[in-house]
Amino acid sequence: MRVLVTLPDPDPLANLLKERRPELEVRARKLNEVTPDDFEWAETLVGFRKPKVAGWGGITWIHSIGAGVDGILYGQDVPDSILVTRSSEDFGPAIGEYCVARALAVTQNLRRLDAFQQKHEWVDLDPVRLAGSRVVIVGTGMVGRGIARAFAGLRCVVDGLSRSGERVEAFRSVGKFDTFARAMAGAQWLVLALPRTADTKHLVNRDRLAECGGAYLINVGRGLTVEEAAIPEAIDKGWISGAALDVFEREPLPQDSPLWSHPKVTVTPHCSGPSTWDTTVDGFVECLLAIRGGERPRWAVEHSRGY
Repeated sequence: MRVLVTLPDPDPLANLLKERRPELEVRARKLNEVTPDDFEWAETLVGFRKPKVAGWGGITWIHSIGAGVDGILYGQDVPDSILVTRSSEDFGPAIGEYCVARALAVTQNLRRLDAFQQKHEWVDLDPVRLAGSRVVIVGTGMVGRGIARAFAGLRCVVDGLSRSGERVEAFRSVGKFDTFARAMAGAQWLVLALPRTADTKHLVNRDRLAECGGAYLINVGRGLTVEEAAIPEAIDKGWISGAALDVFEREPLPQDSPLWSHPKVTVTPHCSGPSTWDTTVDGFVECLLAIRGGERPRWAVEHSRGY
């Protein structure tokens, strides 16, 4: 099998893949250096997003190193004949730590205290306990469950919203998306952990932001799931008390975005759930063995759903 690994820095993953499966032919290319010849040569593409190459050449299998596959599927017209799989890595624990860290930064006044320290000012700011506060997590998949466990471990009350509304371990309750306004009543935290699909685009739009009752927004799913342009207004009008954003409609976040300088917004560069190369290769090999055995890998993605 001929495997094309394409990332901003593809060598660490490509080298580990060759070490673990020496029978594979592996070619490493930086994302901006992939050519049509590479696509014609390859049978399998491993990466996070499609390079700017027309068509799909000889590729019959695409393996995403991330939990989300929007960089591969969204707007790319991937034929149904191409198998798409995703990483087996559970990003929930790492992203859960990120979300709790962002919430604690608010309750412990960390940004304000840091600003006072820089000015050599002694200002008494009492923290607010995170324990006992209520969290609503939109998206109850693997990532959402990891976030729920992290908050529950600090004795928060954790409710979820999903497309189906089915009961999920780690959540006190789970409702459907259309109960958003009711679910947000009395919530202090709103965490978005949704993939990017046609159904989730601007799911939390301006009208839904107006229903948040002053909750603090944390987005660790995909930028397009919230109406990003409405966030400054939502803060200024008190619909939300602030926002910690790790994902954006355009990445990197444009320099002229008002989110950079808003005093109640924290911007981070899509870093809440880093991939680990060992686990990435584990998931790829699991899918490879399933394919060789004539089975559909358990990490296969439905094109129409986007996950």
